[in-house]
Amino acid sequence: MSDPVSIPTVSVRYAHDGSSMRANPMGMRPMQERVWQKRGEQYLLIKSPPASGKSRALMFVALDKLTNQKLKQAIIVVPEKAIGASFHDEPLSNFGFFADWKVEPRWNLCDAPGGDNAGKVDAVQKFLASDDKVLVCTHATFRFAMERFGPEAFHDRLIAVDEFHHVSSSEESRLGEHVRQLIARGKTHIVAMTGSYFRGDAEAVLGSIDESKFESVTYTYYEQLNGYQYLKQLDIGYFFYAGSYLERSNDSDKCIFDVLQPSEKTIIHIPNVNARESTKDKIREVEHIIEGLGDWQGIDPATGFQLVKTPEGRVLRIADLVDDDPTKREKVAAALRDSSQKNNRDFVDMIIALGMAKEGFDWIWCEHALTVGYRSSLTEIVQIIGRATRDAPGKTPARFTNLIAEPDATESAVTEAVNDTLKAIAASLLMEQVLAPRFEFRPKHPNNEATPGLDYGPNGYDPNGTNVGVNPQTGLIQLEIKGLAEPKSHEAERICREDLNELITAFVQDKQSMEQGLFNHELPHEEMTQVRMGKIVKEKFPNLDEEDQEAVRQHAVAVLNLVQQAKKALTVSGGEPSENTALIDGVRRFALSVRELDIDLIDRINPFGEAYAILAKTMSEERLKRVAEVIAAKRASMTIDEARDLAKRAVRFKAEKGRLPSLTAADAWEKRMAEGIAFLARQVKERGNA
Repeated sequence: MSDPVSIPTVSVRYAHDGSSMRANPMGMRPMQERVWQKRGEQYLLIKSPPASGKSRALMFVALDKLTNQKLKQAIIVVPEKAIGASFHDEPLSNFGFFADWKVEPRWNLCDAPGGDNAGKVDAVQKFLASDDKVLVCTHATFRFAMERFGPEAFHDRLIAVDEFHHVSSSEESRLGEHVRQLIARGKTHIVAMTGSYFRGDAEAVLGSIDESKFESVTYTYYEQLNGYQYLKQLDIGYFFYAGSYLERSNDSDKCIFDVLQPSEKTIIHIPNVNARESTKDKIREVEHIIEGLGDWQGIDPATGFQLVKTPEGRVLRIADLVDDDPTKREKVAAALRDSSQKNNRDFVDMIIALGMAKEGFDWIWCEHALTVGYRSSLTEIVQIIGRATRDAPGKTPARFTNLIAEPDATESAVTEAVNDTLKAIAASLLMEQVLAPRFEFRPKHPNNEATPGLDYGPNGYDPNGTNVGVNPQTGLIQLEIKGLAEPKSHEAERICREDLNELITAFVQDKQSMEQGLFNHELPHEEMTQVRMGKIVKEKFPNLDEEDQEAVRQHAVAVLNLVQQAKKALTVSGGEPSENTALIDGVRRFALSVRELDIDLIDRINPFGEAYAILAKTMSEERLKRVAEVIAAKRASMTIDEARDLAKRAVRFKAEKGRLPSLTAADAWEKRMAEGIAFLARQVKERGNA
């Protein structure tokens, strides 16, 4: 195996101080304690990373609702049967809690044989009529039960929906419709749990009216990983290859074996058979990977694992979850679910999957999540990365690698390939936001004072300086920004505090913004940060007034660009990330490198500048030029809506400068605003002539 050739889009180091794993006298870790404080809420939304303890947090809350809030029963709803094991009996009283978590074996329907309908729906009916307290079933079983018995059957009960991103506001989502029915009646308590909640990812999870009824508890990736005991570094990279991902067509090409290291515990997700990267023969793809790792030694009769001897003499134990033979796959899946082997690092070395081993799959030893092919859903990417972010003894680094076909120079394939390339870059930008510390902005003002609990560096807080206050434990970064608009309404404050990632998701997935930001070097950056982001804010939050929309826009752009600039500031002369620094230090370095941090400066930064630098270093000059040509061919002229947005910005420009923007200005952004005014003037004249 050669050294991996990948794009170092994200490399985050953490303190691994053990804080997120420490329990209080009731046996609750910090995230669980945060949820416990909200246990009285009727609708509770828990947004927390994989492995942060959401299942046990639910147990604490459910027991309180059953004991002290007089609910009749609790029904735990999970997306697939394997996740039902997370809700087996737990002796919580051993750790200081007032009760134990118990599920009668017959009421954990995920352990029962058979499908999700028929007999299991009958079992739900029997449970509802019983005096027992807890039932565990799949999303599908719950949907069938709702359709048969109606929402009234679940009144005065707790419905806990795990992996809540499966719910959708789409009219086609049956689970989403059932959740809306329960909310409309107001007689049921709902706890929703997810590690990947993105309103901008495909369909919205909840409509805004329904979501406003939920009390949110957010525990960030930064808090979780920073508080681990062992894992201290997470790398995320994108690897572009030519030809087939399974083999080299010539010596200069790369393939999967350039990033696959047999010494690492790895989950490989091969591409969907409909994906561009697929060979259309998934069984042969698995065989090719196994053959490339070494000599096949047979199958372990107890587990069904493939045994492969590497050239170094080590025997790898490989779980194949791609084979459709139900007997073979169930045997392998059952072995992976064996709780007695959970802490056995040597039980399995590699897992090859297609649609399985993603959400809720608990293999703490996984060090490398290797995915072939572009994944259109950010939720899916977060779930896959979450397989590698479990804390385990001796596991210091972890990484996620996405293998993507490099754009081909042929006309027939290049457009699709370019789209996948841009979407992969968007995903990397979004993951940077997910993994980053939490930002809190406030306008620069002479009366500002230091915030208690924040570290302002060796010189402390300076009323006249550029201040960056940090809480390393929670990952909070507070910055003062000159000219920053403050949110006025409660809803705008909530968006700036909790929902900026969702807004950034929509922005970086906007094809026009991405294409122009990467390849139109003549376009003023304000066109993206002000006009394009402003348009998306209006679409996402039409009920906010213009002042609040502008405040939300500024906060979103500040977060996106500050993370990019922090990453840039972390590099040393050789271009490699500094060994002993973290993203917090990068933010501080960037903020202190400018005389005064103001919103105009932030708006002038290209949000996609760093992404282009990565492409330029990774792709061949020929292919990069071809991609640029494809984008240039699609470049559209100004639209009437864009011209109106530019004209509104021009009005603000006049208020500040005392004059309108000029078409002959040297500043590209001023010239662009003037072009917007001129475009509107031409439209008015043409309509008048008509």
